[in-house]
Amino acid sequence: MANVDQAAPVATSDTGGGLRRDVGLIGLMWASVGSIIGSGWLFGAEKAVTAAGPAAIISWVIGAVAIVLLALVHAELGGMFPVAGGTARYPHYAFGGLAGMSFGWFSWLQAATVAPIEVEAMIGYAKHWHFADGLQNTNGTLTVSGIVVAVVLMAVFVAVNFLGVRVLAHTNSAATWWKIAVPLAAIFVIAIGNFHPGNFTSEGFAPMGAKGVLTAISSSGIIFALLGFEQAIQLAGESRNPKRDLPRATLGSVAIGSVIYLLLQIVFIGALPHVSFAKGWANLAYAGISGPWAGLASLVGLGWLAWVLYADAIISPGGTGLIYTTATSRISYGLAKNGYAPKVFAKTDARGVPWFGLAISFVTGVVCFLPFPSWQELVSFITSASVLMYAGAPLAYGVFADRLPNHERPYRLPFGKFISPLSFVVANLIIFWSGWDTLWRLGFAILIGYVLLGSYAWYAIRKNLPNAPRLDFKAAQWLLPYLAGIGVISYLSTFGGTNDLPLWWDILVVAVFSLVIYYWAKATASKPEQIERDIEEVVVTDAPAH
Repeated sequence: MANVDQAAPVATSDTGGGLRRDVGLIGLMWASVGSIIGSGWLFGAEKAVTAAGPAAIISWVIGAVAIVLLALVHAELGGMFPVAGGTARYPHYAFGGLAGMSFGWFSWLQAATVAPIEVEAMIGYAKHWHFADGLQNTNGTLTVSGIVVAVVLMAVFVAVNFLGVRVLAHTNSAATWWKIAVPLAAIFVIAIGNFHPGNFTSEGFAPMGAKGVLTAISSSGIIFALLGFEQAIQLAGESRNPKRDLPRATLGSVAIGSVIYLLLQIVFIGALPHVSFAKGWANLAYAGISGPWAGLASLVGLGWLAWVLYADAIISPGGTGLIYTTATSRISYGLAKNGYAPKVFAKTDARGVPWFGLAISFVTGVVCFLPFPSWQELVSFITSASVLMYAGAPLAYGVFADRLPNHERPYRLPFGKFISPLSFVVANLIIFWSGWDTLWRLGFAILIGYVLLGSYAWYAIRKNLPNAPRLDFKAAQWLLPYLAGIGVISYLSTFGGTNDLPLWWDILVVAVFSLVIYYWAKATASKPEQIERDIEEVVVTDAPAH
């Protein structure tokens, strides 16, 4: 971890409430990098190339640009409001309780379901070891013994988190150094003597066309692989110097992750023997393809590297699952601070750990093994939930740019008033490309959230509890039309829908619809004085405990 000076408490930060400021710049950056480089690097290149062919490179570039745009917006917001579970709290400041509760649920849903995805990936690769035989069925679902192993792994993630944020940061930093070294080694070792430039054109560069390129972005794991930069922001309440370090950690992690993933895709395509894709990229096949990189290493005569990659298949997803378990408890902590969840979620133990939030994250992770048992189904679902969570930040950014022009900004985004609506459009396109089959499931999960959080909010308001939220329906009048509109457009599209909305026209419709929602939200947002009061409430409720 970085050796930085202890920062003084800042006006809008969680300087107490049981959380401890033990994390420096490297700890923050490695929390994000460790989340970005997880199971995505093990499966992403293979999934993307079967969806788009060599044009998957374009998919990765588009995905990286999209994530960079969203990260830039988050970097400014993270410096302005360095609070625990930040992504769940920015919309609360800008639009009041209803929008804050909604995006808070999206944030929690995203974080709580990543750890199970990583466990699925660990088990998927581990089946290549004889001791792991019988953990997965042939269709990728878990057997009974596989579910038992998955539950144990989830329990390990929670147990490490209970040791406190300092131990967690050191553990994650050590794992992340390894997680960076192994993909880089695979890139250079496999490329030397095994790179065939003709692979990029011999069966067509873009055999699935533009639709394949766009589909690969969301449904083949590209966006999922690049997600995770927000982990530094979720840990803002435990940062030593959040206003200085959060923007650096956020943008630095995206740069590192994007470069590594793009190189992985290029080398993966170039190193494959032609016979493996002679029947077309959609029918890519070779011995060991269920563990794509380890199988490729064996295929090109690098058996020793295959063993390293099988070992890394435990460490990389495990590190990512560990940090997302942390994020889940911090987001529920933020939800409780904003009055959307019971106060027990904001209680911490002697080590400054939100213990109840960790326990609930374990239970949620275990449940996720049942309805969404395969890695690919989980990835498609969580990608949509993740980007829906990120979409709240550009909306909040637009409001703060207009209503809080003089608020301190340690990092000020250049051309922010242009990048902010653009990033909102991009976020909605990524959600849209996930396809109707994924979005209707996401809609069902959103309804569950409204029932759970809405019930508590109604109870807190009715009983006049001290942390009862302010449900500002006027400021969030755009929210339900936004969610319903994305669903309708998806239903009519060629991405798993009725095919009534042709390709390219659907992109135009999503873009125009997004801009309408963006400026509608800005026009009806909370007044400056109300935003200031909501921020002040954070200072009071998150003040140091005595």
